[in-house]
Amino acid sequence: MLRRVLIANRGEIALRVLRACRELGIETVAVYSQADADALHVQLAGQAVCIGPARAADSYLNQDALLTVAKATGCDGVHPGYGFLSENADFADACAAAGLTFIGPSGDAIRKAGSKSAARDLMRAAGVPVTPGSDGPVASVEEALTAAESVGYPVLLKASAGGGGRGIRRCDRPEDLSAAFAEAKAEAQACFGNDEIYIEKFIEDPKHIEIQILADNYGDVIYLGERDCSMQRRNQKVLEEAPSPASFMNEELRAKMGKAACTAAKVCGYRNAGTIEFLVDKNGEFYFMEMNTRIQVEHPITEAVTGVDLVKQQLLIASGQRLSIKQEDIKLTGHAIECRINAENPLLDFRPSPGRIKSLFIPGGPGIRVDTAVYQGYEIPPYYDSMIGKLIVHGKNREEAIAKMTWALSEFIVDGVATNVDFQLKLIRRPEFLEGNYDNGFLNRTDILADERSKE
Repeated sequence: MLRRVLIANRGEIALRVLRACRELGIETVAVYSQADADALHVQLAGQAVCIGPARAADSYLNQDALLTVAKATGCDGVHPGYGFLSENADFADACAAAGLTFIGPSGDAIRKAGSKSAARDLMRAAGVPVTPGSDGPVASVEEALTAAESVGYPVLLKASAGGGGRGIRRCDRPEDLSAAFAEAKAEAQACFGNDEIYIEKFIEDPKHIEIQILADNYGDVIYLGERDCSMQRRNQKVLEEAPSPASFMNEELRAKMGKAACTAAKVCGYRNAGTIEFLVDKNGEFYFMEMNTRIQVEHPITEAVTGVDLVKQQLLIASGQRLSIKQEDIKLTGHAIECRINAENPLLDFRPSPGRIKSLFIPGGPGIRVDTAVYQGYEIPPYYDSMIGKLIVHGKNREEAIAKMTWALSEFIVDGVATNVDFQLKLIRRPEFLEGNYDNGFLNRTDILADERSKE
C-alpha cells in the first residue's frame, strides 16, 4: 500500500481523497495557496504546506513546488483529483521520474487518451464509433475550413487538451469560423496551456452519456454502468443521473457501450479510474467523444448505484493491487442524481458570487450525500471554479430519487452568497426533466428563470 499521499488539489475533491486515504490507513499531505489558508482540507490533513499565491498558475499548477513538497514530506504517491494537473502527462512523468506514484494513468496513456484529437484517431483504428471530424488538429483557419466543409456544418471547434466544457465553439457557417477558431484557441491556451484545436461534426440534440471504467496494472478492465450528463449549460454540466433515463437505454446498449469503453481503455494502455464519453443520437447510435483520464466530478452517482468506492479503488490500483471486482459483480441498484451547487447568481448570467458564508444548513437523511469543503464563516475565494459542493441522492427508483432531491434542495441554505440552489430546484421540476426527455441543448434553448426575470 501507498504510505503517504500528497493531495495536489483543493476543495471538495481534496477532502474526498483525504477521507479515502484515511479509510485505507494512508497518511496525507495537503497543499494550499495563500487564498486557501483557512480551507477545510488544510485543517484536516496530516500535514499542510503553502505552495504559493492565490493564482492557480503560481500554486496548484506549479509542478516544481508540488514535487518539492512531496519529496520533502516523504510522500510516495500524488493524487491530482480533477482539474488542475490531473490530465497533465508531463506532470505524471515528472512524478514517476521523482520516484512518486501518480495516482492515475501513465503519462503515455494520458497523451494517447487525453489529447482529444489523438484519442479520436486511436479509437477509430480500434473500431470504436467516432463522431465525424478532422484527422487530428487543424493548424490554421484554412485547414479548419477544409475540415468543416468535409464533415458539413454545423461543427464544433474543440480543444485537443480540453475538458470541463472549455475551449469549445460551435460554428454554423463558414463566415463565422475564423472568429470561432481564434476564440477556441485562446481559451484552450488559457485553460490548458495548449492551443491545439480539432473539428468535430455537431450532432443535433444528442444525449451525453459517459461510461465509468476501472483498469488495473495487469490488463483487467471493467465498466461500471453509465452516467447521463446531458443537462448542460454552455458545455458545462449542471446535473447528472445514473443510470440514464433515456428511452433508448437498455441492457443491450449499456453492454455495447461498456465494451467499447473497455476497448478504448485497453488500446491506450490505461490504468486507474477513467471515463469514456459518448454522444448518443435519438436512435441510440453512439459515438466516441473523448476520454477523461481522471476521476470525474460526478463520480458519486456511480458509487451510489454500484456500491463501489471509486477513489479507494484508485488508491488500491496505484498501490499495485489487482482489481478485486469482476464485471459480473457490477449490478446497478436504484437511481442516483447529482446537482452541482455553485456560488453564482443565475439571474445575472450565472456570475460567480465569492464572499463569506454567513450561515449554512446542509440537508441529510437516508440516501442523501453532500460533498463539500465549505462551512459557516468560510470565505469563498474569487480565484477558482465557483462550485462549492455536490448534492447527491440515491433512491430505489428515479421517482424516489427526484423526490429526495426536491426536499434536499428545499432544505439547502447558503446565506451570504448567491447560489444556484433555487435554479436546480426549478430545473428538476421541469416536465422535460421529470420525463427524462432532455438533451445536451435543453438549457441553451430554455430559460427556466423567465418568470423571475419578468418580475424584475
